[in-house]
Amino acid sequence: MSAPAPRLLGPADVRALAAELDLRPTKRLGQNFVHDANTVRRIVRLAGVGPDDVVLEVGPGLGSLTLPLLEVAAGVVAVEIDPVLAGRLPATATERAPGRELRVVTADALRLAPGDLPLAPDVLVANLPYNVAVPVVLHLLAVLPGLRRGLVMVQAEVAERLAARPGEKAYGAPSVKLAWYADARRAGPVPRAVFWPVPGVDSGLVAFTRHDEELAGDVERREVFAVVDAAFAQRRKSLRAALAGWAGSAPDAEAVLRAAGVDPGARGESLGVTAFTAIARAAGRRSVERSTPTGELDHR
Repeated sequence: MSAPAPRLLGPADVRALAAELDLRPTKRLGQNFVHDANTVRRIVRLAGVGPDDVVLEVGPGLGSLTLPLLEVAAGVVAVEIDPVLAGRLPATATERAPGRELRVVTADALRLAPGDLPLAPDVLVANLPYNVAVPVVLHLLAVLPGLRRGLVMVQAEVAERLAARPGEKAYGAPSVKLAWYADARRAGPVPRAVFWPVPGVDSGLVAFTRHDEELAGDVERREVFAVVDAAFAQRRKSLRAALAGWAGSAPDAEAVLRAAGVDPGARGESLGVTAFTAIARAAGRRSVERSTPTGELDHR
């Protein structure tokens, strides 16, 4: 016999749990709890979670999203930084979604390592605190190569940045860095009214699917990200000027850019992740050439 459908949390349930825990949501931890059943079911549906998936949920809070995830996934690993919330979540799952596989880890997602997780997740589904959404997503993709896809709810402005394409107004360093790992897209808005307390900003959904292959096995991620950070630190300047400090001088930056096949007069906002990778690769080759005696190069 299959387990009964979980009893999801409504507005009264969320407030009752908060009162039980003497919980006062804080802006510091980005605690805005979803209390609308249609919204959480929509998130699970858009994430495409199925019976073969192990889901990583970051910031489960009171369990509003955890419960519908437990209904369809093989298992859920919930990472919660607040020990009070982490301590209550297993009981909520037992009461409202009995017989499902839930593991709760009390930890900071920004410091998470693979060994901290009792199950190996392949999908990330989360309502992320606005102030740490970008670093959390990038950190998890970096340390969990088995994470193949995800759907995250973030501030609408952050959603635009993560999913932006070259040339778009919102395009910036977060857009390029996420593109290093995955293809991202906007997956719809989320109204303020579904949260308690009601936030002062709009929210949006971002879906991503990891690339099947690494973009560049011969270039390290940190080298590419260093180029990206330098380019967008002065985004209104040409790459020749913006990368001068990173390359050593404006002429050095121009030489690297030309070697990479990139116009030195272009701006970082016009380049995709492949072009930034080419710049980092060209800089690496230029460094090797400068440090290697001419005679040695002749014999390669």
